Amino acid sequence: MALSIIDFLSSSLKDGTLQPEDADSIEIASNCIAECFHVDPTDQAATKDALRGQNLLSIYGVYDKLKGKSTASTEGSNSASEARPSTPSVPKEGQTGGPNPASERLKGQGNHAMTKKDYKGAIDYYTKALEIAPLNPIYLSNRAAAYSANSQHELAKNDAELATATDPKYTKAWSRLGLARYALGDSKGAMEAYKSGIDAEGNGGSEAMKKGYETAKRRVDEEGAEGESDEDSTAAARSGSPPSGGGMPDLSSLASMLGGGSGGGGMPDLSSIMQNPMMRNMAQNLMSNPEMMNNIMNNPQLRNMAGRFGGGGGGGAGGQGGGMPNLSEMMNDPAIAEM
Repeated sequence: MALSIIDFLSSSLKDGTLQPEDADSIEIASNCIAECFHVDPTDQAATKDALRGQNLLSIYGVYDKLKGKSTASTEGSNSASEARPSTPSVPKEGQTGGPNPASERLKGQGNHAMTKKDYKGAIDYYTKALEIAPLNPIYLSNRAAAYSANSQHELAKNDAELATATDPKYTKAWSRLGLARYALGDSKGAMEAYKSGIDAEGNGGSEAMKKGYETAKRRVDEEGAEGESDEDSTAAARSGSPPSGGGMPDLSSLASMLGGGSGGGGMPDLSSIMQNPMMRNMAQNLMSNPEMMNNIMNNPQLRNMAGRFGGGGGGGAGGQGGGMPNLSEMMNDPAIAEM
């Protein structure tokens, strides 16, 4: 909350809400909040995690719509005095704030625009329908779909979240929330949305909802695997030795194939090269695929090259002597370039 408030104050200077002469006061206020709550406003990762793609004004806007437009009872532990409205009761047709023939006509026009891929037109129609029935989950969900189709995923997420808040049983809204979160890179949030949709559908959920869930879950698993790989690479670099597990082959066969790893005859010592963190990382990326490594080891062109340059016959291959090839000449060899 402290980081959200500091971000709001800073944004208010940039968007013109406050005047430039207020900058000093805002800086003092932000520093006081940061000091009292022990937060670091310069930590962009922490601020991003706190806001989760929103800002304080948009968060309050959603709350204000829920509180101001609903007719839900706020008696009980979650009362209005705690500023925690319960799930609102959506006004029905004929009630103030409910759908009427005009809003339904606008919704139909929006649906027709969607079939023609006129996404901006659809957004306009759904927006006009929402001016009549601001909390109608169908209108909100439809506009979320139009926003997603128009690549406005943040706005799609906001509409879908409001739709699920007004009607947690409206499964299309959960599906559209899952899609918007996935497009914004929030794979875990997408999983949660699709899971809520599956629960709302009952009977194990529809195939479309389950497919969305599995797609988001795969990305979450991939991101977790990438994180573990990065940690392994970092640990290996700090230890000063190349990683050996998880499919990383022994370099000794490649070293002997290229004339030995001892540095004799002008051939560089591979063990010394592998002390370079960049080379270790490159080798790990290449050699973590055993099939790719086998293809390289069985490549006759590579073996011929090794015979020419690593077997003592490379003295005249580039004028460097000692069997060490001239790399620039090697790269100009069409056969090697193709390999």
